[in-house]
Amino acid sequence: CLILSFFSRGKLGRYPPWPGKIVNPPKDLKKPRGKKCFFVKFFGTEDHAWIKVEQLKPYHPHKEEMIKINKGKRFQQAVDAVEEFLRKTKGKDQASSHNSSEEKNRRNSSEERGKQSAGEEKRKASLSEGKLKKGTGEGKKRVSSVSSERGSKSPLKRAQDQSPRKRGRPPKDEKDLTIPESSTVKRVMTGTVAGFKWPPSVSEPVKDSDPHFHHFLLSQTEKPAVCYQAITKKLKVCEEETGSTSIQAADSTAVNGSITPTDKKIGFLGLGLMGSGIVSNLLKMGHTVTVWNRTAEKCDLFIQEGARLGRTPAEVVSTCDITFACVSDPKAAKDLVLGPSGVLQGIRPGKCYVDMSTVDADTVTELAQVIVSRGGRFLEAPVSGNQQLSNDGMLVILAAGDRGLYEDCSSCFQAMGKTSFFLGEVGNAAKMMLIVNMVQGSFMATIAEGLTLAQVTGQSQQTLLDILNQGQLASIFLDQKCQNILQGNFKPDFYLKYIQKDLRLAIALGDSVNHPTPMAAAANEVYKRAKALDQSDNDMSAVYRAYIH
Repeated sequence: CLILSFFSRGKLGRYPPWPGKIVNPPKDLKKPRGKKCFFVKFFGTEDHAWIKVEQLKPYHPHKEEMIKINKGKRFQQAVDAVEEFLRKTKGKDQASSHNSSEEKNRRNSSEERGKQSAGEEKRKASLSEGKLKKGTGEGKKRVSSVSSERGSKSPLKRAQDQSPRKRGRPPKDEKDLTIPESSTVKRVMTGTVAGFKWPPSVSEPVKDSDPHFHHFLLSQTEKPAVCYQAITKKLKVCEEETGSTSIQAADSTAVNGSITPTDKKIGFLGLGLMGSGIVSNLLKMGHTVTVWNRTAEKCDLFIQEGARLGRTPAEVVSTCDITFACVSDPKAAKDLVLGPSGVLQGIRPGKCYVDMSTVDADTVTELAQVIVSRGGRFLEAPVSGNQQLSNDGMLVILAAGDRGLYEDCSSCFQAMGKTSFFLGEVGNAAKMMLIVNMVQGSFMATIAEGLTLAQVTGQSQQTLLDILNQGQLASIFLDQKCQNILQGNFKPDFYLKYIQKDLRLAIALGDSVNHPTPMAAAANEVYKRAKALDQSDNDMSAVYRAYIH
């Protein structure tokens, strides 16, 4: 059943209506409690979600209206994916109908041949009887006549008489590819979604996915449970080979109802672009959260949503079981722990501290040592993403340190991200995060360089983006950052000053092991120029302005 979905995404407002189809969820995925909902796969993405009935509309009656409202290319690509799906389904149905027709003809042909064979058997019996009655001479004559009649038939004809005919029967591999359920998709929704019964879904091939990122493998198969178990098994093998593991997180829309929040009291320090979205999702998932921020006014919104207020970092740590922190840089991370009324003053045996800041390995190692020296437990868990992904609960969490604490944070990580990795000893997550952001920052600078080169050579920047979006580099990141540049909208989703900080720290990481990082170094100089042009508090895409001034 094809549908359009309407659902909220927290403080960012509502998602645009998006085309999808109702499918069967994996057996391991529990259905949310409360209002009636369906499990939906969205076209043009790899996303899946439990969607409430009142948030669904039939696709065909509302298609044209939604296309007029949504001008984005991703939405148009999703609509194109729907049309391609319908064309393929129609083709399979026609093939199935053609095969059925040929099978029917084959059966009718077989019945006709059976009648002819029966008639010939009767003639044989009659000939044998005549041979006994009329004597040897006449019998020989009749038998000779029959033999002559048989001899006039071609060898191929005789073979057809002796065995069932195979013409019209589809090859075995074609039969295996036929999808009998596909006809259900042709039934277009014309009434309310609430009146629908859950249809069997169309089988789709399972894509070979990275076992580190086992997104529940929600693409439907004839045996979804078996496929999910296979992916889980691959994950375990990968754990043994690489030494890293991951807790599959909750897609913020797909499994909201299936997260069981920990009964531990959670503290959170730092309500910036990333921290605000994280805390919002922790509260939505039912966690008990106490918040603190250097600028106290930022806490007000979360107090209204049910959070408790901590007056100092030390107070938050002393009253909570697990305290998370997400601040801007190494200096801020150290001040938060070691400063007046800081985290360290609230640490006592059994208290847990999780630092989600992107800092260097030396800083995080120092913090771990002082926390553990007071009997506390420490985990580093920097996050890969931006403000929108934080609000959507779709961050990627890189963790290292206390493995038991990592597992205790499972429900929190599921609330805030789509997947999490455990990378071993303290410092590993910091190094990996810097490498990830080094790649991202260098790529952003290259995008800006390409757009400016297109402009000065008389080429259309929009056409360049269209070409890139049709090639191997196509991604949400590429499209969003290019749109920022084309529209001149540099509202921060990831501060330029922070990506420059990460590039600087990544270059230092390379220097510490005598490894060259010339591409990152070149990108870093461009960001430094953008900062000199007062772009620090704009989005990283504002690096574009370093090329045009």
